[in-house]
Amino acid sequence: MKLCVIGTGYVGLVAGAAFADYGNNVICVDIDPEKIKMLKEGKIPIYEPGLDKIVERNAKKGFITFTTDIVTAVKGVKVIFMAVGTPQGDDGNADLKYLEQATKTVASSINSDVIVVHKSTVPVGTASKMQEIYDKESKYKVSVVSNPEFLKEGDAINDFMKPERIIIGTNDETTRATMHELYSPFVRTRDRIIDMDPISAELTKYASNAFLATRISFMNDLSRLCDLVGADIELIRRGMGSDSRIGPKFLYPGIGYGGSCFPKDISAILYLSRSLDSRLSIVEETSNVNDTQKGLVVDKMLRHFKSLNGMTVAVLGLAFKPNTDDTREAPAKVIIRRLKENGANVRAYDPVAQENFKNEFPEDANLKYCNGLYETVTGADAAILCTEWKEFQQPDFERISKLMKGRALFDGRNVWSRKETARCGFRLEGIGRPVTGEK
Repeated sequence: MKLCVIGTGYVGLVAGAAFADYGNNVICVDIDPEKIKMLKEGKIPIYEPGLDKIVERNAKKGFITFTTDIVTAVKGVKVIFMAVGTPQGDDGNADLKYLEQATKTVASSINSDVIVVHKSTVPVGTASKMQEIYDKESKYKVSVVSNPEFLKEGDAINDFMKPERIIIGTNDETTRATMHELYSPFVRTRDRIIDMDPISAELTKYASNAFLATRISFMNDLSRLCDLVGADIELIRRGMGSDSRIGPKFLYPGIGYGGSCFPKDISAILYLSRSLDSRLSIVEETSNVNDTQKGLVVDKMLRHFKSLNGMTVAVLGLAFKPNTDDTREAPAKVIIRRLKENGANVRAYDPVAQENFKNEFPEDANLKYCNGLYETVTGADAAILCTEWKEFQQPDFERISKLMKGRALFDGRNVWSRKETARCGFRLEGIGRPVTGEK
């Protein structure tokens, strides 16, 4: 099929590359000329493992092209995917201004009947709202489909190529058949397509993310109780996760979730419920727990040291999770801000996300960016693990003990070896786990 993807962020670029890899002719559009220039030069503007190879392969074959000319790009295509940003607005709801702008441009530019697919996460009722614009402003038939994405940053290619489910939200049978045909290569071994109406499809995305975030916040809440009674949350997690009714995923306690999905989607679903005079009390507490959890490591440090004034603290990891350069809502932002407020000097490092982080936290007298783990911990009184990049998980603690001034480690992801850190003379405090190496 001839497809157009509007928006070349995580969702749009991954979708475009994946469809091109199965022989479709895909033209990707973005209003950012610098982004399109990079893509035409074979450079990927985001960090997503494996994406560069797929784009390069299909660009050479001519299956994927890039442009800023949306008016020309949408002519003669069969399906248009909307993957434009829907950022959180001041009121907490998703801001649809970019989607509305793109919708009006498409409506005035198409020269044939077309299917428009919403890949961006949008509020409930958006498909209907955009359908009204097309019906009013286009002389061609446009069928709007809700097809939410379920991609994990850092593993997006695998998620798209081998999906657990594909949600198709439309009430039009012809449109549904076309969408099934388009996605058929991705579900050859087992049909994972779930058909539903657009409103249910839109709410499915919000419900899924809210539930996963709730699991995380539940474990983080429980970890605080473990700190008070002396239990080990890691043992409890294993005991819970072995129950088939619960399962092991999203039961890892830590310093809170971040990124572009969970915080924004929870805010949007809460906005929806409040606008209807309803209350999602569990989701509200999920958000509250997460906000508190992001500052937990600094609270632990203050309890231990009493004062952080003049101390040097190494912060390892700035992305909200490993295998991405995304720093949106990253817990490291709260941690570094609070460290500086308490008079600490911060040395920070991330193998991928450092430049993005600098945009919001430029280097100053109390914040220095380093070029590696061992440079970061040199001279530090304490070190905090914020993002569990592979290179951080099993470092040389003997070497670190010689480089650091102090002996306090704070493991925000519960991945450091308690035995090894204790052997090397460190005091290690994790999340919901008994302290080791306490003198």
